[in-house]
Amino acid sequence: MATAPTNLADLLARAAQEAPDAVAITPVPAPGSTDAPARPLTWATLEDEVGRVATGLGAAGLVAGHRVLLCLGNRPEHVVAHLAALRAQAIVVPTNPRGSVTEIARVLADAAPRLAIVEPATAPLLRAAVEELEADFPDAVRPRLVVVDREGERLDLRPAERTWSQLRADRARVLPALQDPERIAALLYTSGTTGRPRGAMLSHRALLANVEQLAAAEPPLIGPDDVVLGALPLFHVYGLNAVLGTVLRQRARLVLLERFDAVEALDVVAAEGCTVLPLAPPVFAQWRRLDDDGGDLRARLAGVRLLLSGSAPLSAEVTEDLSARAGVAVHQGYGLTEAAPVVTSTLLSERARPGSVGAPLPGIELRLVDETGRVVRDPQEAGEVGVRGANLFSGYWPDGADGPDADGWWGTGDVGYLDPDGDLVLVDRLGELIIVSGFNVYPAEVEDVVREVPGVAEAAVIGVPDEATGEAVVAYVRPLAGHGAYELEAAVLARCAVRLARFKRPARVEVVDELPHTVTGKVQRGRLRAYERRRATGLLE
Repeated sequence: MATAPTNLADLLARAAQEAPDAVAITPVPAPGSTDAPARPLTWATLEDEVGRVATGLGAAGLVAGHRVLLCLGNRPEHVVAHLAALRAQAIVVPTNPRGSVTEIARVLADAAPRLAIVEPATAPLLRAAVEELEADFPDAVRPRLVVVDREGERLDLRPAERTWSQLRADRARVLPALQDPERIAALLYTSGTTGRPRGAMLSHRALLANVEQLAAAEPPLIGPDDVVLGALPLFHVYGLNAVLGTVLRQRARLVLLERFDAVEALDVVAAEGCTVLPLAPPVFAQWRRLDDDGGDLRARLAGVRLLLSGSAPLSAEVTEDLSARAGVAVHQGYGLTEAAPVVTSTLLSERARPGSVGAPLPGIELRLVDETGRVVRDPQEAGEVGVRGANLFSGYWPDGADGPDADGWWGTGDVGYLDPDGDLVLVDRLGELIIVSGFNVYPAEVEDVVREVPGVAEAAVIGVPDEATGEAVVAYVRPLAGHGAYELEAAVLARCAVRLARFKRPARVEVVDELPHTVTGKVQRGRLRAYERRRATGLLE
């Protein structure tokens, strides 16, 4: 009898043993790239690569529990590095390759990775982040950089840096098996509400549990005969575990897009015969516009059996309209980084209801709690969504703070109610989190940057609906005396362009005489959002 997997890399080993010659990953280069396309990887080839890199990590001095930061795009080396670090029992720290220097420096200071694996395009970002780290924390751990190179490529390395080719061992050696699935496998930075991002500690148990919960769903979200579009970024938990983890579990084929373009992705879907498309809501909005321009979605998605939306809410209007246009059902899920990530899916619903995010996956329990901590019994009464399941995280790095309680329940900060069929409908968020193109934006983080601008007396950041990105960031600013609105707006946008990743930057800056406050002095963001709603509906000029 085969040993039950304790590590996601065990799923790869099993696939390589049972289907060595089947294609696991088909890389697709970025549109306009002049690089030669990377060759498809079979399960056997992928297993060999992971084994070599895992062996190389050990030879480089990494031991169980050391952190390995990844700052890579959607390329095969990202998959290999992730699984190799897990096999070596190191802790993976995925980061946004389009993040800002300050954001990366904060992760370096908090996670203290011993190694950072980058590509030529992201190496300057990491070098600058290391310099900022050393300036602010002279005694901090400085990670060694490994820069991904491809055959025949020459890189301009700095002292102590090495290439991917140098990291890879000549041959893989057998590494000790994971004995404790509660060991931390990954740190994914999030905060769920308004604070600066914290590292959610996801154990090997949690990652595998969510993969198994997805596999147990009927009908399956992804099956062994599927060809899955890998458009979601691998640094995000949705792409990293819900997609990649499930592909490993089901031995599906992953078509990995190095960079996403809505139009060219449709060509890739047709050329590669993709059958399941896990995507973020903004993509569906783009495809609706394409169809309005004569894109003929129904013909271009003829071979697709399932469209999956996750990482942010998708309106019922878009869901119904796109399903009709494409001739393929669009199913929405609800998840969180701390849940590794999927909690519910409309694919499991008895019947589709507009606005629902579906029923919980097998092995996951939901409950609603009111503001007094009482469990809500009335099925139509709203409350904070609580989750319990083996897929939950182990608290926040480094001490496990704010994790599940003694009974295994964890409050998500989202507010919802259960419809008559027991499906979850989300109605609000307890916190002020903004979700732009599926990525979390924390108002406090943006406000900190805005307050750095000379002339800003006070700042408040909110999210507003946006057709293309789901939500957009808007900054309200009260100026100091003597500072003009136009100049201050330009200064705020310029500062944010330097200090924040693109998706976190304000789409608009409103300079106002006063901000609304509560009696205790807290800015009333709800009143700002109400003001924006009135503006959007034409009640304000």
